Amino acid sequence: MTVDVLIPTYKPGRKFAALLHMLEKQTVPPDQILVMNTEEKFWNGEGLPKLSQLKVRHLSKAEFDHGGTRNRAAGYSKADILVFMTDDAVPADTHLLERLAEAVAGTGPEGEPVAAAYAKQLPAEDCRFIERYTRAFNYPDTGAIKTKADLPRLGIKTYFASNVCCAYRREIFEQLGGFVESTIFNEDMLFAAKAVQAGYAVAYVPEARVVHSHNLSPMEQFRRNFDMGVSQADHPEVFADVPAEGEGIRLVKQTARYVLRKGRPWLLPSLVVTSGCKYLGYRLGKRYRALPHRLVLWCSMSPYYWNRKWRKQP
Repeated sequence: MTVDVLIPTYKPGRKFAALLHMLEKQTVPPDQILVMNTEEKFWNGEGLPKLSQLKVRHLSKAEFDHGGTRNRAAGYSKADILVFMTDDAVPADTHLLERLAEAVAGTGPEGEPVAAAYAKQLPAEDCRFIERYTRAFNYPDTGAIKTKADLPRLGIKTYFASNVCCAYRREIFEQLGGFVESTIFNEDMLFAAKAVQAGYAVAYVPEARVVHSHNLSPMEQFRRNFDMGVSQADHPEVFADVPAEGEGIRLVKQTARYVLRKGRPWLLPSLVVTSGCKYLGYRLGKRYRALPHRLVLWCSMSPYYWNRKWRKQP
């Protein structure tokens, strides 16, 4: 089965160069590396490996859309497996694509074809202590193949997937219509939900590993979770029956226990502040329709999304 890697980029830097170097070394090499770069003026090919598979297309900030841009990239590919990555996710070893290809060719416990398979995210060297635990919480060492039967047990986690590094079986991707267009966030989870509801499976593959983490400030966490809340408010058909609050509370409680067990109680105030910002952002995002436009723009990390959205409204 052929594999293409599809990467939206914006001001790509050293991590993107490292990503390309590691793709070059994969045991299952990509047929193409399709890059959708936002703003040509920020593209600098110097220092990047000269790969024959690399194809770059430029677009403006106003054109970028989390789902739509990735759908455009998929339209340029003819591969059997589409691996979407972000430009700061560096393969941890040479087997990333091989492990994802194996998983996406598999089936669930009742023979459900795997529609998508996402990788484990490892913390970078500079990753803060609490964020390291968050990575381990969201990306454990034990793999899983999730289907509709898991909804009563896993809730919203059944739909969890991440386009930081996620492989899709092209045939199913096209059959289900690809990603939702004009979405502010969560295009990966929205597709996973659609796949699960259609009788397919979503695989988590801890043997497929990328190095990817961020040290976000409390305000950055607020804005990220605001956009997450917006995406859930816009898609009640997916999220109404699987509320996310319970999973968030579980993360905070387990993180607090971990911090105390490791003898770092001075980190608890930071955990409380960051968790409060996450929750407040999420709740405001869920109620964004009641907020004035100026406040929505201040809360969001995606101003171009709102400019497009409001221009389309009568």
